[in-house]
Amino acid sequence: MHEGGVRAGGGEDVTTDDTEIVSALRNALADRVGKERFELWFGASTRLELGDDTLILGAPNRFFADWLRQSFRGDVEAACVEVLGRCPALEFRVDATLPEPLPQGPAPREPAPREPAPAARREEAPRRPRFDLESFVAGASNRLAAAAAEMVIQRPGEMSPLLIHGPTGVGKTHLLNGICTAARKARPGVTAIYLSAEQFTSGFLTALRGSGLPSFRQKYRGVDLLVIDDLQFFCGKRYTQIELLYTVDTLLRAGRQSVFAADRPPGELDGLGPELRARLQGGMVCRIEPPDHPTRLAIVDQMVRRMAIRVPADVRAFIAARLTTHARELSGALCRLEATSRALGRPIDLAMAEDALADLIRASTRAVRLIDVEKAVCETFGLAASSLQSGRKSKRVSHPRMLAMWLARKYTRAALTEIGHHFGRRSHSTVISAQKRVDGWLTSGASLELADATWKIDDAVRKLEERLMAG
Repeated sequence: MHEGGVRAGGGEDVTTDDTEIVSALRNALADRVGKERFELWFGASTRLELGDDTLILGAPNRFFADWLRQSFRGDVEAACVEVLGRCPALEFRVDATLPEPLPQGPAPREPAPREPAPAARREEAPRRPRFDLESFVAGASNRLAAAAAEMVIQRPGEMSPLLIHGPTGVGKTHLLNGICTAARKARPGVTAIYLSAEQFTSGFLTALRGSGLPSFRQKYRGVDLLVIDDLQFFCGKRYTQIELLYTVDTLLRAGRQSVFAADRPPGELDGLGPELRARLQGGMVCRIEPPDHPTRLAIVDQMVRRMAIRVPADVRAFIAARLTTHARELSGALCRLEATSRALGRPIDLAMAEDALADLIRASTRAVRLIDVEKAVCETFGLAASSLQSGRKSKRVSHPRMLAMWLARKYTRAALTEIGHHFGRRSHSTVISAQKRVDGWLTSGASLELADATWKIDDAVRKLEERLMAG
């Protein structure tokens, strides 16, 4: 939703048009899919929000969002055309604030998003993620942010404001919630508030209209710890920014702590005023990168334990190796495997994972050319450009060649025969063998002779992926 213009009384106005349009869209969608299916999949666990030429569909977890995309995208588009005369861009997002769906019988052939396989079920196991610092998996991609979070707990106010930024799904919200939880444990009686930028804005607008500004300001300027997520939401909202600036300044003068999260650094938040950007840059700014392979594998292991499902080591390695963007992908993959296992009445294995997750992996994969893979491998290990296409079988060349084939399977859309032909006119079975060999190295954490040095396989893969993604 958008913050409206300024009314004569100095308040910011919000139109109800979007609310009415969303209500009409929901009604049209219910007519198309039927009331029972609509209540099952678009009830309290789903949120529709209309933005600038975009319709956002929020769901409580990745499996739920993926299921909506796969099963109802056409119906949503048709409902949009019926109500709006056109179809805006559709975005299916995970919104952790939405409630998980209540257990109930699903529609035919529509597996319940989070119902575990009977053989793997433990009633006492928690189903919701624990947003605390102990459960945050730290690695090379997020270590600075995790350390900053610990420092906020140990020495509050010394490093304020703290801004954690990075792309979606890398753990920003987890860290922010963890900071609040840890602060309350460390200092009983501490006043800590966590909210989104949208909630802060809505509260401010309500206070303006109801003459409740004194209580609003007392609530947020009098806390020991103020944590606000999705800072980018404030961009372009001038009057709310002014209120936030005064709030940050009040906390700074009192030696209290503020923490923010955003999808980009302060210098790229063009819609924020220079004063607010200056306050953020004057504190501690930490970036979280997408998780590297060891971190992804640790996240998968933790999720498997929390979900209390049986996932073999080779399947966990497969998920961590193939879904590389963010932790929500990993969660969505495990949720899908859990539901697939239940639907088919069989345990999870590698063949099931390859089949059930094929579309998730394709969507996650950045399409590159075989020549890009060859270049990345040769530059990383100091090999001549023609080495990988030669017939040489020494480990100095064969190990990098196997890594190149593995990367080609992961990041390109080339067929097995095409990959084999590119890397020295080899057969498709050679490519399959190389893929299994590298997966085995990753599972065992092997050390390899690559060019003129010994590499840990995790370090080698991370370096290759970084070079490949850098173009």
